[in-house]
Amino acid sequence: MGANLSEETMLKRGFILFTAGAAVMLAAGWLAFPRALYRAQTQPVDFDHAAHTVKSEMECSSCHEYRADGTFAGIPKVESCGLCHSEPVGETENERKIVDEYITPGKEIPWLVYSRQPINTRFSHSVHTERAKIECERCHGDHGKTKSLRPYEYNVVSGYSRDIWGTSISRMRRQPHEGMKMDDCMGCHQERGAVAGCLGCHR
Repeated sequence: MGANLSEETMLKRGFILFTAGAAVMLAAGWLAFPRALYRAQTQPVDFDHAAHTVKSEMECSSCHEYRADGTFAGIPKVESCGLCHSEPVGETENERKIVDEYITPGKEIPWLVYSRQPINTRFSHSVHTERAKIECERCHGDHGKTKSLRPYEYNVVSGYSRDIWGTSISRMRRQPHEGMKMDDCMGCHQERGAVAGCLGCHR
């Protein structure tokens, strides 16, 4: 019987050690995985959205406009920036860099787009902002009111921005604007009673 108790004790100890080891490895992986999965890049030049949207009271659509067919033009061309900034209107080094290195020579700024979608995705901003009256903040958070651009993080496997998945790997306790996956779009559609077939969003 003593031998049986000894064997049982050893099994219990082995189970405890295995469980503790697994918990430690899981925690280590949980912390290390996002760092291994994502890389960060700095934008070519910093940009103060707040100076435009808060201080100058401009709308997002003042720079991020729609084409004639209602599709979203996305990042503004330097030609658009040059309408107000043919010369620096402030004293910041960032504005001087934009004017000297991009606007004056007519060179487009190679922005890293946080919300770039997969090439098989078709998303109409006008349908959402004009017809459904959804605010830009619903998907982009307070990005339009920031004074500085955060690093652009991308997935080393897919190449897509971390903003598509969201900052949380588990996707738990996230804000409505944290994530632009199909599940997020479908959840919003269900909340609003909007119906869309596959070809409405996919090429």
